[in-house]
Amino acid sequence: MQIAIVLYPGMTALDAIGPYEVLRWVPDSRIRFVGQEIGPIIADSGVLALGVTHTFEETPAPDIVLVPGGVPLAVAADATLHAWLRKIDETTTWTTSVCSGATILAAAGLLDGRPATTHWMAQSGLAALGAKAMRDQRVVHDGKYVTAAGVSAGIDMALWLLGEIAGQERAETAQLLMEYDPKPPFDAGHPSKVSDAFRRKAMVEIARYGADSAGAGMLVAETIAVPKLLWQQTIRRIRARWSK
Repeated sequence: MQIAIVLYPGMTALDAIGPYEVLRWVPDSRIRFVGQEIGPIIADSGVLALGVTHTFEETPAPDIVLVPGGVPLAVAADATLHAWLRKIDETTTWTTSVCSGATILAAAGLLDGRPATTHWMAQSGLAALGAKAMRDQRVVHDGKYVTAAGVSAGIDMALWLLGEIAGQERAETAQLLMEYDPKPPFDAGHPSKVSDAFRRKAMVEIARYGADSAGAGMLVAETIAVPKLLWQQTIRRIRARWSK
C-alpha cells in the first residue's frame, strides 16, 4: 500500500510526522514524502527541515494521501497541487488531511458538501470553501475522506485509519509501542475549554509570534488566501460546467 504524505514550505511538521509514526505500521506500506521537487523543505518554525523523497509526477496513484496543515498562501492556492490531488483522488482508497490541510482539500474541490474538520482558527475558511465544517469534532470521516482537527489530532486520525485498514489489535500495538497515552498538564487544547478573553489574548500572541508561525499562517489563510481560493474555485466550477 503506497502512502503519500505531502510536504511543502511552511507546513507544520507534526501534522505529517505524527501520522507517519502510526501509518508506518500499515502492513506492506511504502511511505513517500511528496512535493513539487525532491529535496528539503523548511517547516513553519523556520529551522526544521524535512525531505521530499518523490515528486507529484512520480506519485500518480497512491492508495492513501495525507495533506498536512500550515497552508501558506502560495500553497493553499497552488493549482498544480490541486490538480494532482483531484487526479489521484479518483483512485485513492483514503484521502486525508490534518489541521488546516483540510482547506487545501476543500480548495481542490474534494470536500464540497462533505462534513470535515480542521484547526479551530481555520473552520470558517473551510466552510467558505464548500465543506460542512464540523467545528467541535476532532476526527471526521465521510466515506474515504478523513479529516483531523489541529496538529495532535492527526495521531488520533492515523490510529483510527490503521484500525480500519489492519484491525484494532494492530492499531493498539502501534499505540502501545509509541506509548501514546496523553495526559497534558493543562486543559486548554480547544476553544471550548478557555474563556473568550483567553482566546483573544492567544490570538494576539500568535500574531506577535511571527508571520512564519503555524498560527499566523492560518490567520493569513483566513484573511487573504480564502478570498483568492473562492475565486479559483468559482472559476473552476464555471469551466467544468461549460466543458460538459
